[in-house]
Amino acid sequence: MSRFLQIHPEDNVVVCLEELKKGESITLSDGRMIEALEDVPAGHKIAIKELPSGSNIIKYGYAIGHSTQDISIGSWVHTHDIKTNLEGILEYKYTPDVSDIRDKESRMGTRKGTFKGFERKDGKVGIRNEIWIIPTVGCVNNIATALAKEANSLIKGSIDEVVAFTHNYGCSQTGDDQEHTRTILSDLIHHPNAGGVLVLGLGCENSNIDVLMPYIGEYDKDRVKFLVCQQSDDEMEDGMALLKELIETASSDERSDCDLSKLIIGLKCGGSDGFSGITANPLVGRISDRIIEYGGTSILTEVPEMFGAETILMNRCKDEKTFTDTVNMINGFKEYFTKQGEPIYENPSPGNKAGGITTLEDKSLGCTQKSGDYPVMNVLEYGERTDVTGLNLLCAPGNDLCAATALASAGAQIVLFTTGRGTPFACPVPTMKIASNNRIADKKSNWIDFRAGQILDGRTFEELTDELFDKIVRTASGEKLKSEIAGFHDMAIWKRGVTL
Repeated sequence: MSRFLQIHPEDNVVVCLEELKKGESITLSDGRMIEALEDVPAGHKIAIKELPSGSNIIKYGYAIGHSTQDISIGSWVHTHDIKTNLEGILEYKYTPDVSDIRDKESRMGTRKGTFKGFERKDGKVGIRNEIWIIPTVGCVNNIATALAKEANSLIKGSIDEVVAFTHNYGCSQTGDDQEHTRTILSDLIHHPNAGGVLVLGLGCENSNIDVLMPYIGEYDKDRVKFLVCQQSDDEMEDGMALLKELIETASSDERSDCDLSKLIIGLKCGGSDGFSGITANPLVGRISDRIIEYGGTSILTEVPEMFGAETILMNRCKDEKTFTDTVNMINGFKEYFTKQGEPIYENPSPGNKAGGITTLEDKSLGCTQKSGDYPVMNVLEYGERTDVTGLNLLCAPGNDLCAATALASAGAQIVLFTTGRGTPFACPVPTMKIASNNRIADKKSNWIDFRAGQILDGRTFEELTDELFDKIVRTASGEKLKSEIAGFHDMAIWKRGVTL
């Protein structure tokens, strides 16, 4: 294995694939020998050209910031000598490669294949057959949890599990903040991974069941039940009676051959490191492209982690309207920061920096590789469910739990989650952890589902794309992921308003 990687021929830094000690050397493709002037950790960058103060630092073929001091060849390039180039709200121009966009559009849906899923009455397909308990307000979280615990002793047939998705909201909220809570809850009530849903209300909350009904709209009365705890003499007894009805109905559901065009994958990264942008994220980008070639859908979110790479996505938009929607999403999110009195570019995280990511551009250029190469077909507001195949962009924050929940509410049946640092969490749908390096895959084998770090060992992207795609199809057909085996389930709603 090589000790370093130059991602793009124009880069003036290379990524160390293993720790480089002071005095050790690497030899570039042009024959130049670079001696490390200091220790450089694995995943971090080392200068291969003289970089006077103010010079752009080039990685992935793009500027990821500028030097804040003179940087010599062989120096460690990181937060101590580089700063972001990003500032303020920008103006953008749509400059697409129209022929490339049209060529890729012509290849969408050209592959054929199936997986074993649960076809629902509304035409959607679930990859799990779970019973979900969805509280309308945090006040009934403990009741929901107790009901799920008791009901799991009753599951039978094809039912995977009874899950309570607790949260802290549904009351003491105002305006759009309350609207978003109602929208997310109604989205989850309709999710095809749920064979049955018990909506558990308190009775006096702002988002009580009567208020939620217009958001829910039409629903299958055999599959969705409601309980208002304040109106019940014994909410545990009444709740269990409703859950037994849902279990009885859903237990006879069977998997059948479903077209891969019905599959919607969410794209997410967290705890990224210096390898994420060269292993796991580009691998997932290839998976996104392949899903789209089968006529399926992928959804990319984490808007703050598009900053610095947004023009790449904008110029892949299928048309001017989609470009304008993307501009509005990006600038709208920046305005959200400024209205809160916060800096727009407060990123990367401490863990990202420790792993070798230096600036937001550095992070974003790696992050957006999860979107692959196909055109952007649609832009979704937070809480909006997709009805457009192909690559969708979704407005949501970078926070792992909030973003992954938003992906589920948008319709994703599975989330592909790349990570260099590792995390045990799982969102409302199966959450596949894809490690960017072998160290974390070995250390946290109980968390990690797939090893993208094999690319560093010489495995090809083509080989791993085939293997990962096969695992995704198996997962969609019922194979459990590590977080599911552990019994982990999380949800988080994006809090944007005041609390009364």
